[in-house]
Amino acid sequence: MTPLTLGLLCGVAFGGVAVATMLPLSFPDKPAALTAAFLNRFGTGLLIPVSHLGLPGWLHGLVIALLLSLPAALVTKAYVPILGLGALGGLLIGWIAGGAAGGM
Repeated sequence: MTPLTLGLLCGVAFGGVAVATMLPLSFPDKPAALTAAFLNRFGTGLLIPVSHLGLPGWLHGLVIALLLSLPAALVTKAYVPILGLGALGGLLIGWIAGGAAGGM
């Protein structure tokens, strides 16, 4: 599987997980919040497999995910759920991508 294909699959899956975790919550503009969460996590899932930082896969994923999650966490002040889900997703996607790429 190419890194781009893996990134698209991981992005859609991670975006879907983020939206699913937010569905029970209420927001002033729920469609905008769900769209923003999906796009943020989609971007994370896409970028981890197609980028290269020269780190082990899990660490590469963690760094990318935290960097992309930090702006949303700062704006919303919901640090634990945003950074926590980002870190878990980044670790998992980085581990998957690292295995697919022979350790990145």
